[in-house]
Amino acid sequence: MRAGSQDRRPARDPGAGEGRLPLARLAARLDEADDEQLPALIRQLESDPRAGARILLQRARRRWLRWQQARARWAELAAAQDQVAGDLQVAGVDEVGRGCLAGPVVAGAVILPAGAHLLGLDDSKRLPPAAREQLAARIRQQAVAWAVGLATPQEIDALNIWHATRLAMRRALDALAVMPQRVLVDGRPPGDLGYPLDALVDGDARYAAIAAASVVAKVYRDAWMSRLDREYPAYGFAQHKGYATAAHRRALARYGPCPEHRRSFLGAAGR
Repeated sequence: MRAGSQDRRPARDPGAGEGRLPLARLAARLDEADDEQLPALIRQLESDPRAGARILLQRARRRWLRWQQARARWAELAAAQDQVAGDLQVAGVDEVGRGCLAGPVVAGAVILPAGAHLLGLDDSKRLPPAAREQLAARIRQQAVAWAVGLATPQEIDALNIWHATRLAMRRALDALAVMPQRVLVDGRPPGDLGYPLDALVDGDARYAAIAAASVVAKVYRDAWMSRLDREYPAYGFAQHKGYATAAHRRALARYGPCPEHRRSFLGAAGR
């Protein structure tokens, strides 16, 4: 080597010469591993004394714990529904957007098969947006049938929110490709939906099909409000989804309501 030159060879990974994989490769394995493969990787990391391996071990253990919790949660949701539904083909129904100042109220209806496997499913309000998006895709893929129904702001103003919500639920159920034998709906009884019905308190947090319906409805409505944001950019619909946030109220005070606002929710200022 010439005088003054520097050795640019990469630093050697401590411990790599003792039959251990480089830490970068272990990190890649962790990122690529299926959840079921984590115990073997955890055992490998437990025998590795390197500081970097300790960090990867903590990551792997946290991920394994989340997976175990997701499995237990799914088993809880599925077992509760089986207890209520038995062998009947049941549709879960839930709505989103009831309390918003703008946009439609949207209902989802989902019939899940006996062999559904939806780890991570929960009430949509408990899930971050990315998790909801992924789950909605898996629900649509696995469902026996799924559909959404909505009631517009104009229908909400004409009917009131209670009747408009029932209308959205009925539209979702009638749009299903398979007729349910029974309907499970979150909350208080919504009135006649045209099907045998059980109204279940906290149903979206307790029963698989209702939780699935809540996710489908939430993802659909969020996408709808993001489209409205492009049409009416002054109101910030993509951020608050039509709910009565401080930013939304400031925009209403400055610009007044747009055609997607519910006049019956705005009081005298919105008329």
